[in-house]
Amino acid sequence: MDLEARVDWLREFTVFSDLSEDGLRAIADAIEAVPLRRNRRLVLEDTLPPALYILYQGHLESYRSSPNAIAKAVSVLPGAVLYLKELLLDQPAEQTTITLDEGVLWQVPRQKFSAIVQQYPAIAQLVSQQLAEALQEAEATLNFERERERVLRPYLMTKVRRGIVGSSRYAVRLRQDIRKATDDRLPVLIFGEPGLNKDNIAALIHFGSIDRHEPLVKLNCNTLQANGADLFGRGHRSGILDWIGRGTLMLNNLEDLPPHLEAQLIRLLATGEYAAVPRPNEGLTDSSSAESSSVDSPNSTADTASSTIKFSEARIIMTSEKILPQVEKCKRVRHSIKVPPLRVRKADISAQVEYYLSLTCRSRGIAKPSVTPEALRRLQSYDFPGNLTELENLVNRALLQADGAAELTEEVFWPASSKANRFRVNLLNAYPGLRQFLRSDWYPDRINYGLTLTAFAFIVGVLFLGPQSRDLNCALNLFWDWWWLGSCLIFPFLGRIWCSFCPFMIYGELVQKLSLQWWPRSLKSWPRQQAESVGGWFLFGLFTLILLWEELWNLENTAYLSACLLLLITAGAVIFSLLFERRFWCRYLCPIGGMNGLFAKLSMVELRAKQGICSASCTTYQCYKGGPQKGEGQETGGCPIYSHPAQLQDNKDCVLCMTCLKACPHRSVELNLRPPGIELWTTHEPSYAEVSLLFLLFGAVFLHRLPELQQRLPLALHLEQFGFHLWASMMALSLPIAIAFTIHSLQKWLNPVGKTRRFLYAAYGYLPLVLGGTTAHYLKLGLEEAGQILPVAFSTFGLATVGVPGFSAHPAVIAFLQGGTLLVALVCSVILTQQIAKQPILKLWPQHGAAIVLMVLMWSVIVGW
Repeated sequence: MDLEARVDWLREFTVFSDLSEDGLRAIADAIEAVPLRRNRRLVLEDTLPPALYILYQGHLESYRSSPNAIAKAVSVLPGAVLYLKELLLDQPAEQTTITLDEGVLWQVPRQKFSAIVQQYPAIAQLVSQQLAEALQEAEATLNFERERERVLRPYLMTKVRRGIVGSSRYAVRLRQDIRKATDDRLPVLIFGEPGLNKDNIAALIHFGSIDRHEPLVKLNCNTLQANGADLFGRGHRSGILDWIGRGTLMLNNLEDLPPHLEAQLIRLLATGEYAAVPRPNEGLTDSSSAESSSVDSPNSTADTASSTIKFSEARIIMTSEKILPQVEKCKRVRHSIKVPPLRVRKADISAQVEYYLSLTCRSRGIAKPSVTPEALRRLQSYDFPGNLTELENLVNRALLQADGAAELTEEVFWPASSKANRFRVNLLNAYPGLRQFLRSDWYPDRINYGLTLTAFAFIVGVLFLGPQSRDLNCALNLFWDWWWLGSCLIFPFLGRIWCSFCPFMIYGELVQKLSLQWWPRSLKSWPRQQAESVGGWFLFGLFTLILLWEELWNLENTAYLSACLLLLITAGAVIFSLLFERRFWCRYLCPIGGMNGLFAKLSMVELRAKQGICSASCTTYQCYKGGPQKGEGQETGGCPIYSHPAQLQDNKDCVLCMTCLKACPHRSVELNLRPPGIELWTTHEPSYAEVSLLFLLFGAVFLHRLPELQQRLPLALHLEQFGFHLWASMMALSLPIAIAFTIHSLQKWLNPVGKTRRFLYAAYGYLPLVLGGTTAHYLKLGLEEAGQILPVAFSTFGLATVGVPGFSAHPAVIAFLQGGTLLVALVCSVILTQQIAKQPILKLWPQHGAAIVLMVLMWSVIVGW
């Protein structure tokens, strides 16, 4: 190429177009043409460039290395002038330049170019002008970005809060849907129930795309102006869409979008076009014509500047709690992501809990506790209407309630009840005097440490030292005639209230307090996991031994053996009170407590707390943990069996000691009147150990009536012989479970296709019949012998009984009451079975038939024919 051609090329394709003819000739004359080879480095950053470079043919790339980020490369095309500023200012190169393919590069050596600049100062002036223009452009860009940041700051989402936690198939599919949505810039619709963090999923899509460096703007549709001015702009005032550029616009809660903005949104999704809202004095073309014209011609405009059709490069992501047909019909909405609720992702709850625990403990700087399997099972049995938001709040509340414990048990996880408190009457509000009494020192401490301690010691002493038969020993009369019948009559009304006055645990607590005074130490925490899995079977086995001991050694008529039974149970309470804090024996191991807890499920009274008040107002959890006096709340040691009233779902876990009522400063605790046994078909969680205890108590009714059973059945049981007596006792205990399970198996065989309730659940339908049979048995003892307590007491202490009044009911009256009790129990059993199974009565006729058979058998051995 000759000199003239070079001058013409420099004038047409480079920044030297404004130089004088002489200046261009001087540069053109000094040019040396250098052939380019692929993948060669011309200049290294931070070194002095050896020449001025002008790309004539080929393709170069310039970049600057960065230790903290990926280097951003800039393509260099023919006509580019490289290192002009560096040569004029005698500075090192700011960027490294490499060749991408073969071509021709013109270069002017450094010394020659310096001489030309000295001869033609206009070259330096040209660079100065370019720097001034670049500075002006950078300043304008900076001002724009500052204004953009100011406008968008209230709506910006700067980071992803979390990823998708879990490994279930729902979590895997959700991750796949998110990855697909990051591959393009098409609109996305994310829908699902409240509390699923749908805005976080939108953030995952944005920050996982190539536009991650652009802003993510979140607009709540329920806060948008009715005319959409804040989104589309108004007149000459810019809206969010004008400022967002190639960023992502997230429209949150799309179902709350003002109805008349739907058409504009559909237009934006379909074409990317929108128009600013006109001012009142400005005209705007008819919306339908504007919409049609915008589709046909993107450059079409309305009559005024305010109605100019604009084009948005923003990506649109929408979140909603329901499917919006008008949005789904838009052809450009290719990604529709349904977020599954937490109730179908039960397999992910464990991972979610661990994640929230790690997050919260790290932010608070505390050690991360473990979660017991029982606590996880409780969470997995809950439906979580508030989904992830509710679970996160529940975990944070559990950490606060645990107060630094190394293990989070089920007691500190109390999700809000999903069922309304229907059919409840708060007795404490209806009878203020009852609240005053239950909060007083009399209930139950003064009664226990004043009366119960003394009375129990007296009774045990009389059993050991007094006459040994029930007709001569008042303590034996009180135990077998009064206590058993009284307990059976109390269960349907007050549940497990006997445990508040139980002498076994009163002595256990007394020994515990005295031992801590004499030997200060820290008592062991409860081994809840082992107790939950083994405790139920322990008390089942212990109760079985007690029943066999009672039958084979005639405990009902042997005073000292009855005393031994009472002392053995007391010894268990004392030993475990010395080892563990609070009432571990009472909660998990006591056979009497297990029976009381089982029958307490049928009680028409429950103690609960208002979950809304507890979660919103309470931070000390004194009802559960104990603590000093606070406001109306009294100083207490906390619940003796570690139950929080706001999380109670089963009466077996409440002994009605009213510690929580005394400790609560917010009046949250309620003593409710309720439908008997309602928990059995609402919040109840069955267990095999509990069902086993149920049928053991059922069998005890027949065990107590072995002689009558021998008369009704054509069997020679030889009860006078120990081996035969033991065998017969075991058969009597097994009779109810054998009948019930056989009938249930028959029901499944007759209805193999239909839905049959598992025996574990259906078995609780027999509970009223068990209580009715036990009550009917002890009615005879109570009505025949309990009224003779005064003559028997006189006999106990060797006094004359002449003239001492006594009472015994007529046998016909006793039989009538026993039969009525069994009939009422049968009706209640049928009703409870229907409530638990939630099936038509004809489909449950086998279980109802089994209940009738068992009731008839009890009638025959208790009432007679």
